[in-house]
Amino acid sequence: MKAIWYDSFGRAGDVLTYGEREVIQPGKGEVLVRLSTSAVNPSDVKKRNGASPSLLDQGYVIPNSDGAGVVESTGKGVDPQRRGERVWVYNGQHGRRMGTSAEFITLPAEQAVFLPGEADFKAGACMGIPAMTAHRCVMADGPVNKKIVLVTGGAGRVGHYAIQWAKHFGARVIATAGSARSREQCEEAGADYVVDHPSDLANSAIMEYTGGRKLDRVIEGDFGANLPFLLEIMETNAVIASYASSTVTEPKLPFYRMMYLDITLRTVLVYVMPWQAKKAAIDDITIMLGNHALKHRIAETYALEDSVMAHEAIERGDQFGCVLLEI
Repeated sequence: MKAIWYDSFGRAGDVLTYGEREVIQPGKGEVLVRLSTSAVNPSDVKKRNGASPSLLDQGYVIPNSDGAGVVESTGKGVDPQRRGERVWVYNGQHGRRMGTSAEFITLPAEQAVFLPGEADFKAGACMGIPAMTAHRCVMADGPVNKKIVLVTGGAGRVGHYAIQWAKHFGARVIATAGSARSREQCEEAGADYVVDHPSDLANSAIMEYTGGRKLDRVIEGDFGANLPFLLEIMETNAVIASYASSTVTEPKLPFYRMMYLDITLRTVLVYVMPWQAKKAAIDDITIMLGNHALKHRIAETYALEDSVMAHEAIERGDQFGCVLLEI
């Protein structure tokens, strides 16, 4: 099969190789998926740069965790009727070397999820890391109906879906954005109100908009940088669900201040979410895709052999939406 791989860490142009690799046939409980699309996410780029030093201990790595395609064959214990089924896949390269930047991937059957005919393979490739992370952030700590939810960085990949999930489940959604274009992205996703990134000025605007009512839940994409501002406008017993802290990677927590508000801090990593959370996200994604109820953004699409450019696009960070490979 045609594939992209690396056997050393470093810059995309230095370490990514395009060529032939063997197809691994499915074992017990597994399926073989012929991929049509693969998504490149920031975590894939970080791994390639060496964020997980032991990753190469057993040899080369085919990167990328998300993708979509058709079940080609099934292993023992998997219903053979699944052959020919359209699926999206998640966690493809988590805890294993073989990801989605290839013509085929073999993985546990539960990680190949039915893709309704109403959704194309490009949309399917966006469901893993962005949509599942967003669902977990929004729904992990109970219903959000009639609550005020703040999504920081609402124009980002996760933020875009977080706005949609929060609106779908009945919240009033405020988003933050750093530019006019980002504001448009938040509004198109369904945000009720958009302000600048967290600051004293943004806090004043939020309090004016809500009539003084504080935030019930925050979906946070830069936890360490934003926490001091968030605590000024969070309700007692509120929740911060954070999936990143890129500016301040080891934030210092104002423990007693958070304790007096009984704040719940939830950190979210899609790879290690409990199965119940994954199942809840999958069930809701299936319904939403079948009803054309999710909006997707495809920023850039590259051929498999142009994976270097796709990785570099992620590292530039100047696009809105998913960066995909067509296979």
